[in-house]
Amino acid sequence: MFIISQLRRISLTKWILIAMFIGVLIGYFAPEFSASLKVFSNVFLRMIKSIIVPIIFGTLVVGIAGHGDDMKRVGRLAFKSIIYFEIVTTLALFIGLAAANITRPGDGVVLAASAEQGKQLAGNTPTASGFIEHVVPTSFFEAATKNDVLQVVFWSILFAVALSQVRGRPKEIVLAGAEGIAEVMFKFTGIVMRFAPIGIGAAMAVTVGHSGIGVLVNLGKLILTLYGALVVLVLFVLVPIAYFFKVPIRQFLRAVKEPALIAFSTTSSEAALPRAMQAMESIGVPRRIVAFVMPTGYSFNLDGTTLYLAVASVFAAQAAGVDMTLGQQLVMMLTLMLTSKGVAAVPRASLVILSGTLASFGLPLEAVALILGVDELMDMARTTVNLVGNCLATVVMARLEGEFVPVPDEAAVESLAA
Repeated sequence: MFIISQLRRISLTKWILIAMFIGVLIGYFAPEFSASLKVFSNVFLRMIKSIIVPIIFGTLVVGIAGHGDDMKRVGRLAFKSIIYFEIVTTLALFIGLAAANITRPGDGVVLAASAEQGKQLAGNTPTASGFIEHVVPTSFFEAATKNDVLQVVFWSILFAVALSQVRGRPKEIVLAGAEGIAEVMFKFTGIVMRFAPIGIGAAMAVTVGHSGIGVLVNLGKLILTLYGALVVLVLFVLVPIAYFFKVPIRQFLRAVKEPALIAFSTTSSEAALPRAMQAMESIGVPRRIVAFVMPTGYSFNLDGTTLYLAVASVFAAQAAGVDMTLGQQLVMMLTLMLTSKGVAAVPRASLVILSGTLASFGLPLEAVALILGVDELMDMARTTVNLVGNCLATVVMARLEGEFVPVPDEAAVESLAA
């Protein structure tokens, strides 16, 4: 009984860390067996993804229609968010560009892999007009079944604005239903998170068993360049932003550590989304801001992914022996900045954008096939930074709207544990 009581005192975050460590050991020492654990990882991800649509719909509808928001107020928040997203992602691109030019990870790499995978991915690259059309769903239910976050956000905002114009009992009934959905889904998230250590441990075992250690040696310089550039982004962009907007750093880190671990181990921003939304509410960000900024950021504020695209595209040019001028690199960065905005709606998103950009600049697509071997390892870091960047954006927007009310540490901890 004593052992059981002690085990119950271990926090969920610690259980996740323990599971990640065990998963790494299983993947390294029993790679064939680790492949059979993928089912547990998939079950966890499927449960998490089933939460996304109802929680976004419920929180957005209540946040907009429930507090008398009109389109002007929503538009103001959207304008501030987009400006913030563009500034941060542009800085991320330039940090990635500088890192790739300083370390030159592509020098000495031999492009012997097939370009077929790169050509297939390049054919899926979205155009600007295609992306704009894609934002508007033909059916909410189709968008929901595909977990298309941006389409769900767009439809939910219009629904909420329309609901705000309704008066009387019909509005009260729909609002009560939406609020009930949101509350139930937050409790649902808590139940699913009890399975998180198993799902995350399995995900780590599969990743290590699949990629192994050898691939790290062959492309280690590229991986280290990316990780180093992401550290620079966090220390010299995200941390100063947090201090400038008076974000309670200690509270923020405590709230974001669990969603960040989920993002790192599963390489899925979607898997961490429900818990991240809950965490930001727990430290004082209003639900209406969390519900708008967080899902929107998954298409417009992918700091880690945009930095990765800059590093990977310059890596491809260096590996091919193409000496691009600064002007050519800047044009390529502009292309990446525009095309990456549709990244969340595309399967194998970052590789699709990378392939399309390389093809448009006449760079070899064999580099994409080479990067595929270590993409999962790099995806862990960039997905984590995407998650942290979006969480920070919600606090910044709450500050700009004058609606951030810091919560005492004890209350924040209790809210997360609930």
